[in-house]
Amino acid sequence: MFVLFSMPVMADAKADLARAEEIVAGRCFLCHGLEGESASAVFPRLAGQHSEYIAKQLSDFKSGKRKSDTMKPQAEELTPPEMKALGTFFENKTAKPRAAKDAELLAVGKFVFNRGNQFSGLPACSSCHGAKGYGTPMLPRLAGQHPRYIEDQLKQFNKRERTNDNAVMHTIASKLSELETHAVAEYIATLD
Repeated sequence: MFVLFSMPVMADAKADLARAEEIVAGRCFLCHGLEGESASAVFPRLAGQHSEYIAKQLSDFKSGKRKSDTMKPQAEELTPPEMKALGTFFENKTAKPRAAKDAELLAVGKFVFNRGNQFSGLPACSSCHGAKGYGTPMLPRLAGQHPRYIEDQLKQFNKRERTNDNAVMHTIASKLSELETHAVAEYIATLD
């Protein structure tokens, strides 16, 4: 006799997503929006971000491994299944790129993103985050992210204030000039 277990799993998945919607509507939306499209450049866009990456960041905020006075209290009461459900919720939302504003600055950003800077030893962003900035389950999707948020994160990596992720980013961020940082952040925002 064969017993199928797909029905309870699907019911659990629906319950998890319903719980995620409840959490988003209760607190996440204030900074990240109901659809993960943060209106403020201070807060990251979560739409389209990898579920595993979101769950890891929430866990790191909860444990204090990633420092944030704003996010620590938001993550403290979340369970691992809720973190995973929130990741799935936001991963299934559509990320929207930002319109290009300064063609020359974007050209510099595109160059750095795709080719790096051989003179400073800076590798291409695309070598880890992919040609379209989609990342991997363990590396963040960058495409469509707010430029200011990208710049802030790069500065935190450079100062070693952000230590919960790949230490390679400390070296990479230290090789970026201020112009390159600004340009690559502007370019990333236009990726779809």
